Amino acid sequence: MPNKPRITGVTQVATSRLFEIQAVDLLFHNGETAQYERVCTQLAGAVCVAAIENNEVLLIREYQVGTDRYELVLPKGAIDPGEEVLAAANRELMEEVGYGAKSLQLMKVMAVAPGYFNHRTHLVLGTDLFKQSAEGDEPEPLELVRWSMTELPALFAREDFSEARSMAALVLAQQWLSSD
Repeated sequence: MPNKPRITGVTQVATSRLFEIQAVDLLFHNGETAQYERVCTQLAGAVCVAAIENNEVLLIREYQVGTDRYELVLPKGAIDPGEEVLAAANRELMEEVGYGAKSLQLMKVMAVAPGYFNHRTHLVLGTDLFKQSAEGDEPEPLELVRWSMTELPALFAREDFSEARSMAALVLAQQWLSSD
């Protein structure tokens, strides 16, 4: 594998409450130079939880401003500063679907668009569920939708199920559960 490029400069292009856009000057090992832009966040990352009970996955219908529509997604959210990944996963479950999980397993840490975004999402499998709710930060109540794991192809075919992290987590959850 070739040596990775050397960063020769970073310039802040724009900033918001959550993100900073940077112009990054690079020097490649062959002498070529290039400038890329990247979106950086100071968040500790996020969790996305495939919570499964009785061969059903717990989804939520939630408004997504990026697509300007309601989407079916897995419970997800930011990891608070100093918070452990699995604690964040359980907190998000309680806040968004009203369940906790006695068993939580980190399946994968993924980057959604590593070519321009530094954010990482921790995909977690939650099983052995119990009813437990916590107050969250959602502006409106979320609709809980149970979906059979045997009907995932139909879920993946839905127009309102397009969130990549949710898809990846469910594919991994199927593999994890079938290897037990």
